[in-house]
Amino acid sequence: MNDGPAVGLEPRLSGRSDGARDGEAPVHCGDGFRGGHLQAPDFPNPPGTEAGDFPIPDRLNRGLALGAFGVQLLLLWLGSRRPEAWWALLWGVPFSYAMLHLYALMHQGMHDILQSDRRANYRWGVLVSLLFPAPFSMVWTTHQGHHMRNRTDHEMFDLYYPTDSRLWKYTQFYSVLLGLFYPFVPMGGVAAALCPGIFQWGPVRKARSANYLLGDIQGPLIGAIRREMLLIVGLFLVLFWGLELRWQNVLWMYGCTAFNWSTRQYVAHAFTRRDIVEGALNLRTGKWMGRLLLHTEWDLNHHRYPSVPWIHLPNLPCDVPRISYARQYWSQWLGPRLCTEPAPEADGGTPLSIWDTLPSTDASSLSCAAGQRDPAAV
Repeated sequence: MNDGPAVGLEPRLSGRSDGARDGEAPVHCGDGFRGGHLQAPDFPNPPGTEAGDFPIPDRLNRGLALGAFGVQLLLLWLGSRRPEAWWALLWGVPFSYAMLHLYALMHQGMHDILQSDRRANYRWGVLVSLLFPAPFSMVWTTHQGHHMRNRTDHEMFDLYYPTDSRLWKYTQFYSVLLGLFYPFVPMGGVAAALCPGIFQWGPVRKARSANYLLGDIQGPLIGAIRREMLLIVGLFLVLFWGLELRWQNVLWMYGCTAFNWSTRQYVAHAFTRRDIVEGALNLRTGKWMGRLLLHTEWDLNHHRYPSVPWIHLPNLPCDVPRISYARQYWSQWLGPRLCTEPAPEADGGTPLSIWDTLPSTDASSLSCAAGQRDPAAV
C-alpha cells in the first residue's frame, strides 16, 4: 500500500562517489542532523523518473514492523517454555529469520524510507532496532558510512594485498561468515553509551576496518545512543520479567540470529568490482525470501538509488544480470582472494567519514533527535 509522499530524489550520473551530479556540490551525509533529527542525504533516482514514482509505503511498513515485533516476542516466549538447548534452537531458527525481516525494516529507517515523516521514521527506526538489539542512531551512522566506503580498503574483507597478513584476513573473513560479526553490534552500542571515547583511541584509529566505522560514532550521536540503549535495557528487563524468559535459551536463540544475519552481510559485495556505487550485486533468490528480506537481494539497485523504498527495487531498470544467491553465498567459503584492482579512494578525493562532508560552519550547532552535542563524549 503506497500511501505516503515520495522521498526527495535527484537525477543521477554514475561514477560520482559523493552522490552529486558533475559540477554540483556533493551530497552531505552530515545533513543527517539537520533540523534536530537524523536525516539521510538525498540520493538520485533513475533517469526519466520523478520523485512521485517512488512513494514510501508508510502503513505497510508500520504493519510489518508491528507484526515482526510481535512475532519476535512470541518466539522468545515459546523458546523459554522448556530449559533444553534443543528446544531453544527449535524456536531460534524461525526467530533468526524473523530478525532478518526486522533488520530489513531497520535498513529502511537508516535511509529515511521507513516512514515519510522524518520524526516518525526515527521513532519507528528506534522501535524496530530494540530487539536486534542496537541503538538506531549508531547503526544509522555506520550504514551511512557503508555507502561512502563500500569496496574501499576499509570494507575490503574478501580481498587481500600481498603485504597483508593472510592469517588475519582469513580469520576476519570467516568470522563474518560464522556469525562472529553480530555480537559486535550490541557490544558497540554498550561501548558507545558508556565510554564513547574508546572509538578515538590510537589502536582503533589505526585499524583499517574499524577506524571510520567506529570513529564516526561521536559528537551529537552519543546522547541519542545513550537514550536508545536505556530503552533497550528497559525493554529486556520487562521481557525477562513479564515473559519469564530463560537467559540461556535467549542466548541460544540470538546465537541462531548471529549466524543467520552475519553470514549474509557480505554476500552482495564479495568479489565485486572495487567501486563505491557499482561494487554490489543483484542476486536471484526465491520469491518469499525476497519478500522476507524486503528485496535487499537487489543490492546493486539499492546502492545506485539508496532513497528508493524496498517495494520499488525489483522494478528499477538494471543493465547487469542477476546471479544466484546460493552460488554467490557458497563462493565466499572458498576464502579471500588476492586484490588486483586499485582502491576507489586511491585518488585521495573520496570522503570516507560522514564528518568529512559536514560543512565546518555547521559543526558546532548540530543536534540530533536525542539532544545537543556533548563535547565531553567525543
